[in-house]
Amino acid sequence: MPPDKICKTVHQYNKKPVSEGDMQKLLDIAEGYRKVKNYVYSRYGGIGSLPKIYPGYTVQNEMTASGYREVVGLPSVYFYLAVFDALADIKSQWTRTKTKIGKLINKNGSFTEEDKHYLRFLLKVNNAFEAVLNQKPIELTGKIQKQYCELAGQVDVERIHRYLCRKVRKYHVKLNTDAADVFSIAERAYRYADHGIYISTKEKRKRVFILLTDNNQYQSQLRIKLYPEESRIEIKAPVNVTVQSHKDYINQVGVAAGFYTMLTTDEGHRYGEKLGRYQLEYSEWVRIQTSSYRRNKDNNPGRKKYYDKKRRLEERLHSYINQELNRFLITEKPKTVYIVRLAKPQAGGYNKEINYSVAQWQRGYIRKRLWQKCREQSIDIVEVLGKDISKVCSECGEFGSKEKGKFLCSLCGYQSEDKINTARNVKKRGQGDGKLY
Repeated sequence: MPPDKICKTVHQYNKKPVSEGDMQKLLDIAEGYRKVKNYVYSRYGGIGSLPKIYPGYTVQNEMTASGYREVVGLPSVYFYLAVFDALADIKSQWTRTKTKIGKLINKNGSFTEEDKHYLRFLLKVNNAFEAVLNQKPIELTGKIQKQYCELAGQVDVERIHRYLCRKVRKYHVKLNTDAADVFSIAERAYRYADHGIYISTKEKRKRVFILLTDNNQYQSQLRIKLYPEESRIEIKAPVNVTVQSHKDYINQVGVAAGFYTMLTTDEGHRYGEKLGRYQLEYSEWVRIQTSSYRRNKDNNPGRKKYYDKKRRLEERLHSYINQELNRFLITEKPKTVYIVRLAKPQAGGYNKEINYSVAQWQRGYIRKRLWQKCREQSIDIVEVLGKDISKVCSECGEFGSKEKGKFLCSLCGYQSEDKINTARNVKKRGQGDGKLY
């Protein structure tokens, strides 16, 4: 059963430019927030602190006792959020390290299946993982201890422990941030009123007032992003929205995403046909402005107009994307949407102009918004592997040829637009055509 509510992020913006004095007060908070995070990274990011970071109250108590809050002069409403923000980052980094080592284990041909099973056990059980890295005896409880003893009796424990320690030293990264333009804020540190928001500063009983573009009010932890060069701020608030369910949404739709046309369905319907024009206009403008700025860097009048227009172009592009995604869902009424799994961006390119265009391609934003909208409407998304998906014939499954946006199969004679053929293949793979890719 789908959840009754899901979380989405809403954005708020300042209506008038933030004064230089008020912006500096907010930047002081962000700088203190950065210092606290880096202190936590350096003190608790290593293997010796692994037992302390779950669930994190030990770190909180030690940070309180350290007196570091008084050193940076950061109010407690910001200090403890910075601590737990840093802890979340450290936990995520350990997860990435374990994932990387897990992939290396699968590829290592010198390990037996018993070796790999034992290593996966160590990666999965936090207490065992911590003990190995800190060279302590592995002491677990109940059935887990029994399972450990059975696995350890089948392998060369010392050899595997040395391997695990070596890989952690190689791939685990201690975090650090230079970003002094963002911070989180608890509910008791702000107040909505007078068509804006009052934000607590480092001074006692002093708040900065920001006039907002809307009158919405939220009661949750907020994320504040500062843009001092543009004299503006962005507020991100998590809200729970009710999931909609539509009885008439019954269709199975395969889609092919593109740079010029956002989505093409297996029935040949197109959505976002102006996307390419907007993206090329945006990327060309960025390319020209960047080149001009580099040539005149010592005699440049400022970047305010640049950021203002860049934001307007991005907002127009994002508005168009969301409008077309809404039209896609209302028109197609899908129960399930099949789409190619997003591949990692490739390095290099053909020339500077093409590289700029691809760099500004909004494929990640499109994918994120499609996922969010489908979740809000109880629509399933199925991702399929994209290997050779545009090269094979959706009619007979053999390889065909593409020329000027057309697909032609020389075996069965099937012809169609390239994107339609791709969308049909996406749908077939998503529904299971019996082949492995």
